[in-house]
Amino acid sequence: MATDTTVAPLGSAENPKKFRNQDYTTLLNAHLKSGVLFSDPTFPAEQKSIGGSELDPDPKKAITWKRPKEITKNAVFVEGTTGTTDICQGQLGNCWLLAALSCLTMHPTLFVKVVPSNQSLSESYAGIFHFTFWQYGEWVEVVVDDRLPVREGRLLFSYSHTRNEFWSALVEKAYAKLIGSYASLKGGNISEGMEDFTGGIAYSLQIPSYTPQVLWRRLTGALSRGSLLSCFIQATSTRDVGKVTAEGLVNGHAYAITETDKVTKGSEEVLLLRVRNPWGFVEYFGPWSDKCKNWNAIDKAEKDRIKLKITEDGEFWISVEDFSKLFNTVELCNVNPESIDEENAPATPSAWVISEHQGFWATGSTAGGSRTNLTFWRNPQFKLVLKEQDQTEEEEEDDEVEVDDEDDVETVPEQKRTDKPKHKAKNCTVVVELLQKNRRQKDKLNFLFIGFHIYKAPPKLQGVCLDRNFFVKNSPVGRSGKYKAQRGVWRKMRLEPGNYIIVVSTFRPHQPGEFFVRIYSKTGNTLRSHDFTCTSSYVPVMATPASPEDQVRVEKIFDKVAGQDDMLNAMEFMQLVNSVFDKEHHLPLETCTQLVFGEDTNGRASLNRKQTETLMSSLRNLQSMFRRYDADSSGTMSPFELGTALEALGMQCDIKVLQLLSQRFASGQLQMPFHGFVTCFTRLRKLFALYQSETSQEVKDKGINAWLLQFLML
Repeated sequence: MATDTTVAPLGSAENPKKFRNQDYTTLLNAHLKSGVLFSDPTFPAEQKSIGGSELDPDPKKAITWKRPKEITKNAVFVEGTTGTTDICQGQLGNCWLLAALSCLTMHPTLFVKVVPSNQSLSESYAGIFHFTFWQYGEWVEVVVDDRLPVREGRLLFSYSHTRNEFWSALVEKAYAKLIGSYASLKGGNISEGMEDFTGGIAYSLQIPSYTPQVLWRRLTGALSRGSLLSCFIQATSTRDVGKVTAEGLVNGHAYAITETDKVTKGSEEVLLLRVRNPWGFVEYFGPWSDKCKNWNAIDKAEKDRIKLKITEDGEFWISVEDFSKLFNTVELCNVNPESIDEENAPATPSAWVISEHQGFWATGSTAGGSRTNLTFWRNPQFKLVLKEQDQTEEEEEDDEVEVDDEDDVETVPEQKRTDKPKHKAKNCTVVVELLQKNRRQKDKLNFLFIGFHIYKAPPKLQGVCLDRNFFVKNSPVGRSGKYKAQRGVWRKMRLEPGNYIIVVSTFRPHQPGEFFVRIYSKTGNTLRSHDFTCTSSYVPVMATPASPEDQVRVEKIFDKVAGQDDMLNAMEFMQLVNSVFDKEHHLPLETCTQLVFGEDTNGRASLNRKQTETLMSSLRNLQSMFRRYDADSSGTMSPFELGTALEALGMQCDIKVLQLLSQRFASGQLQMPFHGFVTCFTRLRKLFALYQSETSQEVKDKGINAWLLQFLML
């Protein structure tokens, strides 16, 4: 009987990548065989795994590391079933993560992706556990031992309400290992945890922008489609963070929305939300809270149906009207893009195509800043091709992108949204998300303000990288909105079929960082890096005769220093150049040697009079270009300026080549001096010529970019 031996792609949820090359099954079997409990050498039971420094000098409050059964004899991994009350926040400001984890427990099929089943503190126990998280387009398996930080006999961080269940504490430890340390989890947006637990797209709804009825319907629909929901109250200042309001709610604190429902009180229908505080205590005590007298008017069957619990477990009911008054923001995470901003998703989701790309912003090269900067065009560009219209029925336009001519940081909309009329539209539905990577470093957050813009590429510019002139004359047809200092920004749009360019950027130029772009569309699309393909036409650019003045200077230097062979070596050529160029454009001997060897000297490493005149003419031209494109008159050239100057000289280089040129010929500095520019051009000219004379089809198939990158490394 045939069996299916197909292996899922590496990085998928079924076949995740091994974080730090640790394979759970191999390690588990080895430690079961040896009888020695696993101790993770890559995330040791030490202060550095917690992060920061232990400040309390009292030895009674010292942090120790213990395994679950050393903490409580009846410890279990999971007791019965998982639920929202399994997760209580400890002495770490990571409510955002635990709120997302609370949401996850409401969706068993999503939960088992993160917390694989068949893990136990008794059967096949070896002190090792594993969990999987989504990280920028791929799933990663993280292995941990079960030694947990303890102070005064209690878990220092996440714990279960029953105190004897440990799955949530171990998930928290695995995520801390993935990010770097426990301290790196302090502060953040709930959307981060939601996306990393599901691989979905997370986004925010500003509660004041919706009427309570519309908000309740949207949240109800989102929960029915398996979306994760959370919410928080925006603190007005850092001093207000953590303060408990008169209603028993915590400012600047993340809550999980675990259910919506409605009950009838007399002739009134009351729309309710069930919300949970990750602390596991401190509950709302306003109308419809656990002990509110409103419940006396509700039938027992109704209370049983919605599982009303009069206990201090952090979970409570609240009417949508009061919720709208007291909370500011709802965060949602949709595993399927079909449900984004759709109140009535179809029963059978249409096919979505996803395109993904990794990249980075490099200081002085591809970190061009916002559209208010002249260097905006140097930001990474991605080509998006939309082929077919997918909207053939009436659909809401509630999520259409706002387009304006300003780049600024995020602002909160004021206008409330109500039910909108529907109308027909025939466009391509696209969801674009930009994430910045690895910004939780050294125990602190360091998010850049990020955003993206989408431009329609006219037919004559399709297939080429858009330059500065294009962006000066054209406005975007879509954008992510105001720049935001958070991990991700997204937008759902409806665009006409055609060719588009997506430009991803930071608000300020010259800010380095890595990013991840993903695009969903209901029909086929293509996404690829849209860099230049290197080209060269430098020969006609450089074929200019020497000026009469330089001809006279060449004759004089030859008459003065040339030997009997009537030739100039590199040292003598350097004396000639530096005698006529101003000091900031003097060339060192090494550069002059490369210039001499770049000429056809028949192995003599010396220049005749004609070659000297030609080389002087080239240097004059390079000096003129250097001055022209040294925009800030600094006497040096940034990678932005280098790319523009080389293009004017007939050499068009893609982003990767420019970055390598800057690193190679700027002597380790951000800015390139004139002699580095000369050396850079000389090397490029030679490499272009060699490529043009290459006869290998294999080399030609790889292209000029691969050729340049290969030899510039030598």
